[in-house]
Parts: sequence; C-alpha cells; structure tokens
Amino acid sequence: MSAKLSIITITYQAEQYLERTIQSVLAQGNRKDIEYIIIDGASKDGTLDLIETYKSHLDRIVSEPDRGIYDAMNKGMQLATGDYLIFMNAGDCFAENDTVESIFAAMDQEPDVIVGDALFVDMDGKTMGLRSEVTPHKIPQNLTWQSLQYGMVICHQSFIVKRTIAPLFDLQFRLSSDIDWEIKCLKLSQKTNQLAIPICRYLTGGASVQNLKRSWQERFQVLERHFGFTKTLWAHLVIITRGIQFAIQKGGKYW
Repeated sequence: MSAKLSIITITYQAEQYLERTIQSVLAQGNRKDIEYIIIDGASKDGTLDLIETYKSHLDRIVSEPDRGIYDAMNKGMQLATGDYLIFMNAGDCFAENDTVESIFAAMDQEPDVIVGDALFVDMDGKTMGLRSEVTPHKIPQNLTWQSLQYGMVICHQSFIVKRTIAPLFDLQFRLSSDIDWEIKCLKLSQKTNQLAIPICRYLTGGASVQNLKRSWQERFQVLERHFGFTKTLWAHLVIITRGIQFAIQKGGKYW
C-alpha cells in the first residue's frame, strides 16, 4: 500500500494569491493518496468564496479565528491523516506539475524527512531564481539539525516530514517557529532524503520579512534554545557578515 501525502494550505485574506496555490496542488493529478486541507483564519475578503468554488477537490476546510499562522498550521497537522505532510501556504506553489511524483518516489524509501530547494517568485509569480543561489543559504549534502545553526537553509514549503514524528509548532514564536519546528523534526529524523529538484515556488515578502527585527530576535531565541548562547552569538555574527558580503557581491541587494 502506497503512502499518503497531506498537503496543508494556511490562508488569511489571501484571495489574490490562494488560487495559484490550489491550482498548483490540483495540477499534481487526481491521486487518491493525496489529502488536501485548507485552514483559513476567518477571512473577510473573497477567500472563502474562492475556496467554495474548489470545495469538491478539498478533503477538509476550516475557517475560524486563530492565534496566528503557526496556530493554523497546528490545526492542519492535527486534522491530517497522511503518512507525510507538507505546508504549501497561500501564494506558494509546487515547482512543477510533476513535483509530487518525485516526492512520492522519495517516500517509497520511507525516510523521516524529505527536503529540496525552492524557487523564489515575486508577487506577480515571476521567478527570481533558486533560493540556494539568490541567498547565502546553501543546502548541505548531508542535512542534519546542526545544519540550521547558521540560518534556515530549507524553507518549510520544501520540507516534507513523516507525520508521526512532526511536533506541533511552538506558539511563543510568532515569526520564527518554523526553524524551531524543522530543527525538532531533524533531531527525530533517522533518515533524511534530499531531492535534486526544487520542490516549491516560494512567494517572497512574508510576515518574517515585513517584521525583520522581531524575526531576528525570535530566531536568536530559537537557536539559543538548541545550540546555546555562545554558539548562537557566534552564528549571528557569521550570518550578519555573510549577508553583508553577499549583498555587496549582488550589487547592494540581498535577493
């Protein structure tokens, strides 16, 4: 019996971007081993009307107030029944229409975690390049939880995890709980597979970018929790220096 993949989309006031995500999931094929869940934060725009038009293609729909994106992601995980899960939030898409086929091929090897690169796209959907090329975040060949000491080298849209080892997101972090979650998943992973292809098209300009100072503060707290104060302080000095050097090389732009 083949494994089942739960795809979870979190959305709020995102009628402008949600449809591209839904269509990307549906383009992966009408597979019985895909479960699609949408968790909406009680949107007041046209998001719910849009969801309604695709209702027959969705397995679970929840629309209610929440305590932020990670609370909504926790709701999605608690509803999921798949062997593996991935978050593809409003505005994000799979890299290609056959990306899930590659994910299922990797799932056949029964890893605990599957990762891959991401294509950055702007608000108009224009490709900006691979995340590993347009940012300093390179994916190591042998990814472990220690690989995240110097930053989040894998975005959560390119991170597939076996549901039985996936912890809930820590709600004390409103912007950086995803890196904490990935570290916890990788600590529990006995086998991690890396795909040679990008998994997602990642919509830039999210909440962590819009609230950069708080995001950095939270990330320091997260990394201190896992690596200790001294290593985290050193890591952030490296991150800042690396970022400045990268921006200079890019003509004053980070990405």
